Amino acid sequence: MTEQAISPLHRRMIEDMAIRKLSPKTQHDYVQRVKDFAAFLGRSPATAKSEDVRGFRLHLASNGAGTPKINATVSALRFFFNVTLDRSDLAKHLSFMHEPRKVPVVLSPEEVARFLEAAPGTKYKAALSVAYGAGLRVSEVVSLKVSDVDSKRMMLRIEQGKGRKDRHAMLSPVLLSLLRDWYRIARPQGWLFPGQNPSNPMTTRQLTRACHAAAHMAEITKR
Repeated sequence: MTEQAISPLHRRMIEDMAIRKLSPKTQHDYVQRVKDFAAFLGRSPATAKSEDVRGFRLHLASNGAGTPKINATVSALRFFFNVTLDRSDLAKHLSFMHEPRKVPVVLSPEEVARFLEAAPGTKYKAALSVAYGAGLRVSEVVSLKVSDVDSKRMMLRIEQGKGRKDRHAMLSPVLLSLLRDWYRIARPQGWLFPGQNPSNPMTTRQLTRACHAAAHMAEITKR
């Protein structure tokens, strides 16, 4: 958006986003996407027509824009047209792209065993085993507390996982045995995998580096 021509429109969009409590990052991204559209048009986006919207989509595609950027632009322009301009007739021409899901890389049982044995220490072996065996993200593993291990129900409680909702993951007998070995060795009090300062958890960076180190030592090149 140009400061002289559409400053009031810019201000109105900011107000619309504030009313709906969009995050500062989302607000910044939306404004930038609308600015890109205005630059493409060479005039105020308030004057856009359906062929302009179609032309902008073609422009993005022909310039190699990836699916994430196109979808981010669609979200921003949908908001701009539907809310700020009250032009649902333009928003209906904007649809999200669906990126084909990639087939996940799967390690063989032998590779998994080699990878875990190459972990730099018992703590990292236990943490990486939890990530692999229970299907947890790195951020979820480092956030585990000793109290999250439910040996009676053979489950792990994950606080504020994906979607900010608590969930549970299955705990296999082998994984429980490994966690018990780790507990006997370290006697963690709060965090299941404490950092250098026991009052803080291991960081995601530390666990990620340990993962890369184990993969290197085990000569596993799959990603």
